[in-house]
Amino acid sequence: MGPQSYPGKSKTRTFSFKKSVFDNKKAIRGGIPLVFPCFGPWENGPQHGFARIKRWKKESEAERVNGRISISFSLEDDDETRKMWNYRFKLVYTVDLGENDLKLTLTINNTDSKPFDFTTLMHTYFRCKNIDDVRIQGLEGLQFTDKVAGGTEAKEERTTVLVDQNYDRVYMNCDPGKIKVDCVGNGKTSVALSLSNLTDVVVWNPWQEKAKAMSDFDDEEYKTMICVEAGCVSRTATAPAGGSVSFTQTLRLC
Repeated sequence: MGPQSYPGKSKTRTFSFKKSVFDNKKAIRGGIPLVFPCFGPWENGPQHGFARIKRWKKESEAERVNGRISISFSLEDDDETRKMWNYRFKLVYTVDLGENDLKLTLTINNTDSKPFDFTTLMHTYFRCKNIDDVRIQGLEGLQFTDKVAGGTEAKEERTTVLVDQNYDRVYMNCDPGKIKVDCVGNGKTSVALSLSNLTDVVVWNPWQEKAKAMSDFDDEEYKTMICVEAGCVSRTATAPAGGSVSFTQTLRLC
């Protein structure tokens, strides 16, 4: 099963859906599914690639150091992946948990004799009490692609982004230390995102009608979640032959 990160004893919460099913055909809806080697529709295989529907293995035992706990998982190419995407690779995903933060690092190791291009994303589902109380900071001035509006591009003029409709936007060239998700209702919480090598942020909520059309999405669950997803998706990244590229997202209560 693809690693679905969650903060455990940390107070930072990710979201999992009541109707989620893992069948190696479709990703679990919730947690932080990993997108690789393609974000979005993919002519060679399933949408968002195969990493989120493959079974990963434990790469290392859990380690506790100075009040933190970390563990790594890995995924390597096999006959199935090479039929879709004929490259050899090893992905290593390290989950490093502290009392008030969660650090996630995905390292793409190219074990092939030729370079490959890819896109990748950490598809983070945040739990909230009410979507009406969610405020997203740090997107002002960024260009975005609006997938709901057929891929049109525009500039974000708002200092605070609220979601009150079917929303699917890719914000490009983000400041790696400015993104913050606030829930301003009762029991206010704020989570800051610190990003390394992840240049884009996707904001997604299907809203009422689209949620009803999704078999693994309860009709009312759109009210209690928001996806704010760090990725490298507006342009491809390259892993050189025999080399590696790492991407890190840290979620911190603030």
